[in-house]
Amino acid sequence: MYEIQPTKEFLVGIDSDGCAFDTMELKHKECFIPNTIKYYNLQAISKYAREAAEFVNLYSKSRGINRFPALVESLEWLQKRPEVAARGVAVEIPQALIDWIEQETKLGNPALEAKVAETNCPDLKHALEWSTTVNDTVAEMVHGVSPFPLVRESLNKLAEKCDMLVVSATPNEALKAEWGEHGIDEHITEICGQESGNKKETLSNAAKYGENKVLMIGDAPGDFKAAVANNCLFYPINPGAEETSWERFYNESIDKFLNGEFAGDYQQALLDEFDSYLPMNPPWPVND
Repeated sequence: MYEIQPTKEFLVGIDSDGCAFDTMELKHKECFIPNTIKYYNLQAISKYAREAAEFVNLYSKSRGINRFPALVESLEWLQKRPEVAARGVAVEIPQALIDWIEQETKLGNPALEAKVAETNCPDLKHALEWSTTVNDTVAEMVHGVSPFPLVRESLNKLAEKCDMLVVSATPNEALKAEWGEHGIDEHITEICGQESGNKKETLSNAAKYGENKVLMIGDAPGDFKAAVANNCLFYPINPGAEETSWERFYNESIDKFLNGEFAGDYQQALLDEFDSYLPMNPPWPVND
């Protein structure tokens, strides 16, 4: 876990994919999902596999979770779908992968590589191949995607009084490439991706700052949970309304945060609005 040494009065954590950058749809629809269908033999039910993966990663309260739990959840939804059962397709979820996810906090390729070297488990080796290929596809596919409007201006506005961390479940290498490509890393103290630990662990740095002095900016319920676990304030970037969210942040919410007016009714109104954007259950019928 990265340990920050405070240099400013405030700390701001910022998620990357779908929050600072409009990369969520591109990465999942063009990079993750095709490889999931290929590696987990879902060709016969590709339509449903795509719907399940999009629901988990983009359009539900699971949005933004780490790729390995997201893979398992997508497969679980397929197991419950009547259309999949009707086609006689057996969707297998490797127990070894479930066990590893439950035991490991740094859910990235380095930790999985170490586990594969230790156990030589074929299911974990297969998951590692899937994840490595996803990274290769992302590196090839994802470039030229600018930050959302007013992200750069918001970071500049925060810089005088705030230390800043990128807090993400994306691999570090991809994060550094994206933030560096667009030159918005100049005010960032550290880029903390999946190899640095989970978001909750990274935000434990909040304990070094005063009450209501730490803000997490995120687009997914997992970002909010990590903030709550560390007594941080939370500003939501609403999925599908990102430009409006950043405009409000730049014009209104930054000043409220720095002036001690963010906590309480103002934040609660933002959270209530955020909660309405993502459902818990899919729009299709499921078997118990």
